[in-house]
Amino acid sequence: MEANPPKRKESRKSLRIKVISMGNAEVGKSCIIKRYCEKRFVPKYLATIGIDYGVTKVQVRDREIKVNIFDMAGHPFFYEVRNEFYKDTQGVILVYDVGQKESFDALDAWLAEMKQELGPHGNMENVVFVVCANKIDCTKHRSVDESEGRLWAESRGFLYFETSAQTGEGINEMFQTFYSAIIDLCDNGGKRPPSSVGVSFTKEQADAIRRIRNSKDSWDMLGVKPGATRDEVNKAYRKLAVLLHPDKCVAPGSEDAFKAVVNARTALLKNIK
Repeated sequence: MEANPPKRKESRKSLRIKVISMGNAEVGKSCIIKRYCEKRFVPKYLATIGIDYGVTKVQVRDREIKVNIFDMAGHPFFYEVRNEFYKDTQGVILVYDVGQKESFDALDAWLAEMKQELGPHGNMENVVFVVCANKIDCTKHRSVDESEGRLWAESRGFLYFETSAQTGEGINEMFQTFYSAIIDLCDNGGKRPPSSVGVSFTKEQADAIRRIRNSKDSWDMLGVKPGATRDEVNKAYRKLAVLLHPDKCVAPGSEDAFKAVVNARTALLKNIK
C-alpha cells in the first residue's frame, strides 16, 4: 500500500491593514514612519500638509502584511482634511514629544477627536494603540518622564514605547510589537484580545499617582484641607500608603508617588501640634 504523501504546509493568508498616526505638529510622526520604512532620518522639519499616504509590506511572524499608512497632519488647521480618515482603522500610532509637555497633555484631545469622528457606532476598544514617547535622544530637555507616559498608556490598555526617530532607538521593536498585536486583533475577529496589554494595576491607583504628581503642596498631595488635624493627616496617609505601597502596586510611578506621600506626611506633622 502506498503511503499517504505528506501534506504541504499552507502559508497563512496575508493581511491588509490600515494604520494612522496622531499627535501634535512637530512631535515626529512622519520621522518615525520614515525611519522604519526608509531607514533614514530627515533632520529638517517638513510640515505634513493634510495627509501623507504610503503603502509598505512587512513580514511579521509568518504573515505578510500590506500596511496602508495615513500620516495625519497635527495642526488644527487640517482637521477638516483628516477627519475622514479615522474610520476602518486597525492601528493607531499616537505620538508625543517628551520635551513638550503640551504634546503629552494633548493626547486625550486626540483620542476625543477620533471618538467623535467614529461616531456612536464606532468602537475604539477594537483598535490597537501604540504610544510613542518620541525624541528621547534630547535628554536635557525632557519634561515628561517614562513613568508618567507609561502610566497614561498602560492604564488605557495601550502599548508604550520610548523612541527616537533620529537615532532609531525603539523604532523597529515598536513596529514589530504593534503589527504583531494587529495580527492578533485580526485573527480574533477584529476584536482586541484581552491579553494584548496586561494592566496589572487599578484605575484608582493610576488616578492617585496622577493626582500626587500634579499636587501643588503637601496638603493637596494627601487630599486633605489646610489646617487638618494629625488624625486626618494620618488617615489620609494610611489610605494612600495601602493603595501605593511598592509591595502591592506595580503601576508606573508608584514608588515615587509612595515616597512623595511619606515625605508629605512627615512635613505636615512637623507643623501640627
